[in-house]
Amino acid sequence: MITAPSFRDDDPARDVKLGDSIAINGCCLTVVEIDGDKLSFEAGEETLSRTNLGELTAESTVNLERSLAVGDRMGGHYVTGHVDCVGQLIERIDDPPWANLKFSVPAPYPRQIVAKGSITVDGISLTVVDVGEDYFTVALIPHTLDATTLGRRRVGDRINLETDLLAKYVQRTLQFGNASDPPSAGNAGSSPNTPWSPQS
Repeated sequence: MITAPSFRDDDPARDVKLGDSIAINGCCLTVVEIDGDKLSFEAGEETLSRTNLGELTAESTVNLERSLAVGDRMGGHYVTGHVDCVGQLIERIDDPPWANLKFSVPAPYPRQIVAKGSITVDGISLTVVDVGEDYFTVALIPHTLDATTLGRRRVGDRINLETDLLAKYVQRTLQFGNASDPPSAGNAGSSPNTPWSPQS
């Protein structure tokens, strides 16, 4: 395991306890140390290689979000904190106070993205405006630009992507059919990307 840099939270600790799960740029990590208003996490080589967390420096700004508690109000779509892939900001059009961003996304994930559907970009639940074979676009309101790191993102920046959980299950159902049916020889050798099991 590799100890990631400590992250300073504007609202010190907020009742965070050791072992709690917190999303860093959309990647669910476990709190391993608390020092005042600083929280420390551990990230393995797999996490660092499959997300943009390996690119962080001591001066990096990140998006922080605690896990949803039972009874909390749902303000977006379900986000698991399990990053599917890393995309790239390939176009940014600022139209103050709004901004339109276009991201590249590697195969096979575009098939899990639909216009007017949901997607998670660096931990931020967003609505997809348009989607193509290898890209999607979003329109950001002033609050999102001010309250998250997307306001400072520039063309070429790499971002963590998590596609919609519902889209993954629909894709899997369409590919494999009824879950009670045994897999046929024709489809036993392949499997679409599906969410990892929940972290404890």
